[in-house]
Amino acid sequence: MSSSESLCLWLALDRLTAADPEHYAIWVLKSPYPSGHVHHDRIWSHTLSQAWQTWQSMFSLRGLPQVPHVPSAYVPQLMLDDNGDSSASSQTNSYSSRLMQHLGLNLWQWLFDGPVQSSLDHSRGIAQGQSTVMRLRLEVRDPELISVPWEIMQSQPGRPAVALNQQILFSRTTSAVDPLADWGLDNGLRILLVVGHDAAAADDDRAAATLSLQKEADLLKNILESRADSRPGRRVVRQVDVLLQPSPADLIKHLERYRYNVFFYAGHGVPAPDGGLLFLQPKATLNGTELAQVLTRCRVKVAVFNTCWGAQPERSGQQAIPRSSLAEVLLHHGVPAVLAMRDSIADEEALSFIQVFAQALAERKPVDEAVAIARQHLLTLYKFNQPAWTLPVLYMHPDFDGELLTPMPTDITRLPGDSGIGGRTNTHTISLREIGGDGKVWPIYRGLMRVGRLPDNDLVIAEPWVSSKHAEIFYRRAAAAESSEPTYFLRDFSRYGTYYLSDQGWQQIHRQEVPLSSGTQLRFGSSDGCLLEFMIEPAAQS
Repeated sequence: MSSSESLCLWLALDRLTAADPEHYAIWVLKSPYPSGHVHHDRIWSHTLSQAWQTWQSMFSLRGLPQVPHVPSAYVPQLMLDDNGDSSASSQTNSYSSRLMQHLGLNLWQWLFDGPVQSSLDHSRGIAQGQSTVMRLRLEVRDPELISVPWEIMQSQPGRPAVALNQQILFSRTTSAVDPLADWGLDNGLRILLVVGHDAAAADDDRAAATLSLQKEADLLKNILESRADSRPGRRVVRQVDVLLQPSPADLIKHLERYRYNVFFYAGHGVPAPDGGLLFLQPKATLNGTELAQVLTRCRVKVAVFNTCWGAQPERSGQQAIPRSSLAEVLLHHGVPAVLAMRDSIADEEALSFIQVFAQALAERKPVDEAVAIARQHLLTLYKFNQPAWTLPVLYMHPDFDGELLTPMPTDITRLPGDSGIGGRTNTHTISLREIGGDGKVWPIYRGLMRVGRLPDNDLVIAEPWVSSKHAEIFYRRAAAAESSEPTYFLRDFSRYGTYYLSDQGWQQIHRQEVPLSSGTQLRFGSSDGCLLEFMIEPAAQS
């Protein structure tokens, strides 16, 4: 058992159906120590309902249900201690800040009470003694409580909210899932960005709408690919592919052909009992259940949705439908981590969050820590008394520890002043490019690219004739000593060999090594395989 598994406090809460509607049970399902598994009953008080309803009136951008049901005769009124008059200019900001904190404090005091608080304190002490973080996972079984912003809970005034704390990594979860298969760790981020139909686009101006979506896709791609860390030793491959308004068949085909570990969707959708509907095209939809099937089959580890309803359950009349939100449906079908929005989020807020989140993942942070870092960024930019930082909701499978990428190697010996590739990393750009198809480009970092069918390769080719560990492309210092550009070689390990195009036509190597020059065309495993081109180009000068 890993430390990330043992240092986890997992709470579940549900309504007691045999008692009054306001009665709830809270269980500690998992604890770092045996006696930490406790049970505690709580009553959802009128004071808490009052704080929740008033919070919605200030921060919700659309109508949300009352949780639990409050009689219509009851008029919410904020119950806060006012220790003095404030000027009219600062009254609104002061009120909203106190309101945000007031609900956070009340939620914490309601959830962490009696033996549950003792279990938390003991667990935190164990984590501090081992100098490690603790994961706090909350399972909300009553669908009427899904909309509550549990992420804003804070233990006392002046303390950070639970979802902002990097020592207590917070996420939501569920126990109604099958065990998670071990998919291993990856060497780089492989992101599929899907831009769906824009509901705000005018139907009579399709060309302008398509151009607008293309600009949005280019902006998102640039944000996901941007690198704030320029240190070569910390870089990871960050591949971002874009699908603009694909059909469901094209999306499924693309996911099955290429191996991605992150799926990102931006576009229109609506809630529905089966996880909502994603409008890939104006008349082509994909529901959450259908998407979950292909994401799990293709081993996508993180799904991110820039939609305003992804974390909200569908409603039938006045009742929320259990396990109907997009995030819950994907999690129940086996997607390890799902990040969705609890309410509407502005474009600039979403872009800021996405950029910092992707950068944290590229720095090999676990998913829940990356979300906490990006949430801190939102709070810094848009302030505590604005709802932006409360909107992202992270669901994680109970067996998933959040790790996506292999740890940074610590056993690499480098010469003083060496960049790792003979000092030429800043003078040339090395890559493999797909000829035809989608024209994708895979950069080669640190002088090495591993090619194969398994997801731990730098370039994953999901073709039946490609071996698990098929080949590698590598830089050789001695051969490049008298050359004006880096010298690379291809070494084959495979069962069926690798094909390369020379002056004599297509040649095959099998468990051999061959030098590569810029423009060399390659096929891995079969003469019918994906056609790629090895490229060495001068780096763009800043």
